[in-house]
Amino acid sequence: MTTTVSQNIRLRFDLSYHGAQFHGWAKQAGLRTVQGALESALAKVLRTGVELVVAGRTDAGVHAAGQVAHCDVPRELWLRVQGRSILPPEVVLCRRVNAVLSHEAQGVRGYSDVVIHKVSCVSPEFDARFSALWRSYTYRIADGVELWDPRRTDVLWLDYQLDVDAMNRAAQPLLGEHDFLSYCKPREGASTVRTLLELGFRRDDDGVLLGLARADAFCHSQVRTLMGTLIEVGRGAQGEDFPARRLEEKSRSSHVIVAPPHPLTLEAVGYPEESEYGVQARAARRFRGETRADSGQELAGQEECCDDCDL
Repeated sequence: MTTTVSQNIRLRFDLSYHGAQFHGWAKQAGLRTVQGALESALAKVLRTGVELVVAGRTDAGVHAAGQVAHCDVPRELWLRVQGRSILPPEVVLCRRVNAVLSHEAQGVRGYSDVVIHKVSCVSPEFDARFSALWRSYTYRIADGVELWDPRRTDVLWLDYQLDVDAMNRAAQPLLGEHDFLSYCKPREGASTVRTLLELGFRRDDDGVLLGLARADAFCHSQVRTLMGTLIEVGRGAQGEDFPARRLEEKSRSSHVIVAPPHPLTLEAVGYPEESEYGVQARAARRFRGETRADSGQELAGQEECCDDCDL
């Protein structure tokens, strides 16, 4: 009996980036994007082109502290990565790609606005996008001039204080599974039903207001619209029942308030145990309308389950 050896190695990348100088995650001709920068650096090190699949395709100006992506690399090329180093190939690849990214970041060696923290060989059933159980975002607000810090470029500055208790009360009816059409930029043929697991606000030790949102997945612009709507409640422009009423309306009307992108950060992506990677991926594809019911064939060009996507 012969054993079939896969011709590819699947690699998982845990990374972070500052989004200010990127036109979002997704590759766009003539524009600097996170995907473009990473794939270019990987191609130089691996000497072959790769295509990254990501957990959340963030929009222009949005940051990531715990982004996850994967790609497949031909086995024969992977076996050459280590070279003469005594370090594991995952460590060698991580260091070499970060060196390329650092060199290409405005020519300043030792600095980059995108960093790979870890490279791992994973099961071929792992899918950075569809194997994910949840995504978690934060939104930082300095609501008062005493909190403004010119060194921080990931914070929304407001010259008035928000009513945090009112914002938290207004957020509660939005938890759970709902059709978030009023909070999304809908895509043709894509579902706007999501399960919101966490939504609320708290103060950091430095007094900055931290908005937290966690869900199985997010529609296009959903987190920024949630934050913009709740800020209206916090500043007294809308009553505490306004977010729930907007939810029930299920319409993308002129009442939509989309908060700016620069305070938004993808903090983390949650995954099941390794044995459940494939099970979760198949379930997510079915739920999102990504497979044909009769054949299991994946459909291309449907929705991206993340916030602020450039589709």
